[in-house]
Amino acid sequence: MNISNILKPNPITLKVNDDIDKALKLMDEFDLNGMPVIDDNEVLVGMVVKADIYRFMVTPGHYEDCPVDWVMSKSIILAQANEDIVVVAKRLRKNNIISMPIVENEKLVGIISIEDLLDYYIGLE
Repeated sequence: MNISNILKPNPITLKVNDDIDKALKLMDEFDLNGMPVIDDNEVLVGMVVKADIYRFMVTPGHYEDCPVDWVMSKSIILAQANEDIVVVAKRLRKNNIISMPIVENEKLVGIISIEDLLDYYIGLE
């Protein structure tokens, strides 16, 4: 089965010029630990996570109004929408990450988390 069958479509995203304050507010509001960052063409360009924001904020001169592209990871571990669920699960585990953006033709189509995979496998019983 493909990951597209269980991904969460239309994830909440940030734009590269959104500020860190907006990122933290959205993460708190929607109980997220990280968010995909897209450009004006909705192409995935990075991921930002709370832990990276907090590390960034403790450095003098770094403020909440700094853009998320200052703190986002540009080395993105992702999956294609047509990839097998087991392959994606192994990639999450291997890279010790809790969520992964899913793309199709370079466009962000969804996100998958460890919880989504567990829910899927529990539902199989």
